[in-house]
Amino acid sequence: MFDTFVNFFKTKEVRNKIFFTLAMLVIFKIGTYIPAPGVNPAAFESQQGSQGVTDLLNTFGGGALKNFSIFAMGIMPYITASIVMQLLQMDIVPKFTEWAKQGDVGRKKLNNVTRYFAILLAFIQSIGMAFQFNNYLKGALIVDPSPMSYLLIAIVLTAGTAFLLWLGEQITQYGVGNGISIIIFAGILSTLPSSLIQFYQQAFVGQSDTTIAWLQVAGLVIGLILLTMGAVYVLQAVRKIPIQYAKKQSAQRLGRNATYLPLKVNSAGVIPVIFAMAFFLLPRTLTMFFPKADWAQQIANTANPSSNIGMVIYIILIIAFTYFYAFVQVNPEKMADNLKKQGSYVPGIRPGEKTKKYITKVLYRLTFVGSIFLAVIAILPILATKFMNLPQSIQVGGTSLLIVIGVAIETMKSLEAQVNQKEYKGFGGR
Repeated sequence: MFDTFVNFFKTKEVRNKIFFTLAMLVIFKIGTYIPAPGVNPAAFESQQGSQGVTDLLNTFGGGALKNFSIFAMGIMPYITASIVMQLLQMDIVPKFTEWAKQGDVGRKKLNNVTRYFAILLAFIQSIGMAFQFNNYLKGALIVDPSPMSYLLIAIVLTAGTAFLLWLGEQITQYGVGNGISIIIFAGILSTLPSSLIQFYQQAFVGQSDTTIAWLQVAGLVIGLILLTMGAVYVLQAVRKIPIQYAKKQSAQRLGRNATYLPLKVNSAGVIPVIFAMAFFLLPRTLTMFFPKADWAQQIANTANPSSNIGMVIYIILIIAFTYFYAFVQVNPEKMADNLKKQGSYVPGIRPGEKTKKYITKVLYRLTFVGSIFLAVIAILPILATKFMNLPQSIQVGGTSLLIVIGVAIETMKSLEAQVNQKEYKGFGGR
């Protein structure tokens, strides 16, 4: 492992990308400490720990919500917009469906629409957030609760989200890995110390008998190790479908490593978990405008993974998004066509439509295992928090750990691919 990190810094281009990414993350972290104009962050701090999904938003934002900073909205509006746009591409909006089939040109058009939609969502959510927290804190959050103050805060928070999107694009283009995922990754890690402090204060400070607390610590450490091992195993597990070539020379040219078709057990990665949490934020944001209405409170309670109904909805959303995103990542029809064009086939399966159905069936089975795994891992911290009287940070931390592991694995693979690519180029140049 140490040699792998050394190799990353030996290559100048990869080293520059790592430093550029770190510089962008420093800018992101500095922004989380700059409060929005006209707010009193000290009053907001007393609100933390009782909002459920809002705690997750604070974690993803690197503590920006706790400080009610210019990055308080984070990039969750963009994730919500991405979910909606991908659903609309499924023959709901013909124009979007047409763009989705146009390759890079259509993808750029869809990305632009997604950004504009994310900005609109961020503006609406920022007004609702400021309105809700100011009411909850009895006017202590916003210094001058006038319409212009709300408008100014909404504009600043929306601009903060837009800046984070730009920052993510810069990381994707000039840095390491997917920029949006890296920002979420950095936000989660930056809030880890405060989560540990919160757990220590609740479990040990002022307690005469700390035996139960130490047993909880031991259980959490063991659970953390098992969770990490299981996540790494499932996220990297691959089903290898054997492939044969009609022409012998094709097989010799491609080599033995190309004689199978790799399908991941969990092709969607940790995206379904992020999508499911983002999906909960939208109805909760809308209810922020009606804090005293009974129906709004009922919706807010339902859209909370900690409640019984919310937990069931959470599981269903994770499974549904896992299947949805798996088939977005892996297109059985296109895969079957590519095999046919290459003169290859799955033994015992006819090329074309039969191969497509076979790959689809295998993908359904693999995705079922992957979706159940994600759902179980996501709800275990929630159950532990409810039945073991653990702090809210543990519930959020379990979901966050899954995201951190997934992003770390994908980033490591990206770095290794870039290092190998430079080595191949160097060999060819000599």
